[in-house]
Amino acid sequence: MVVPAGTSSATQAGALVELAEVTKTRRQGRATVTSLAQVSLTILPGQIVAVTGPSGAGKSTLLQLVGGLEIADSGSIHVDGVNIAELSGKQSATYRGSVGFVFQRYHLLSNLSALDNVITPVLPLRVDFDKQKRGHELLAAVGLADQSAVLARELSGGQQQRVAIARALVNRPRLLLADEPTGNLDSRTGEEILDLLSELQAEHGMTMLLATHDSTVASQCQRLVGLRDGRVVSDHDLPGADPDSTLRRITGPG
Repeated sequence: MVVPAGTSSATQAGALVELAEVTKTRRQGRATVTSLAQVSLTILPGQIVAVTGPSGAGKSTLLQLVGGLEIADSGSIHVDGVNIAELSGKQSATYRGSVGFVFQRYHLLSNLSALDNVITPVLPLRVDFDKQKRGHELLAAVGLADQSAVLARELSGGQQQRVAIARALVNRPRLLLADEPTGNLDSRTGEEILDLLSELQAEHGMTMLLATHDSTVASQCQRLVGLRDGRVVSDHDLPGADPDSTLRRITGPG
């Protein structure tokens, strides 16, 4: 899945993401738990970044903050120069609608068809494209052209994740956030999903941020950011690295 930086002019279509001293806390009973602590990162347009770390490290929180699903307690998050915490309610909704989200548990509507799931995010919106046509095009792009009328509950896990990816792309996002996109899949299907994400990123030039605890997934990205206890503990560029050497860097010898 490695796409070396600068190999395509399409990479300039992605969004620039900048986090400065971002902190997020949560209440758990009487205790206050820090999910992220003074995290600062700059993610370049078109870059594919893996965010790794154990459960509770803050990976999902980081994606939710960048996606505008949550607001940081302190610090700032800028996307293409805009501080997303300063957006109005309507502007925030518009921003969230411009970001592509892929979740581990798919979050499909089980009683709707694959096609209807793909176009659901844009149904209430006025857009400059034919929604049905775009839905069919995206299902074809993810290898499900013949499954458009099949109900989501009748699809396999891998097929459901493909539908979720198509749904995330329906509004032509410049930023794609994927939270454990292969976490519920077997290794072979997971590899197929990674290859698919790589192809789509190369075609559309999106900036892609993947949260994962899977070292194989991380080894195929351009950059590896490690989190532990809500803090950045490592940050490595991996352009053109072969998967074996990258895995050794992530997991250590042996």
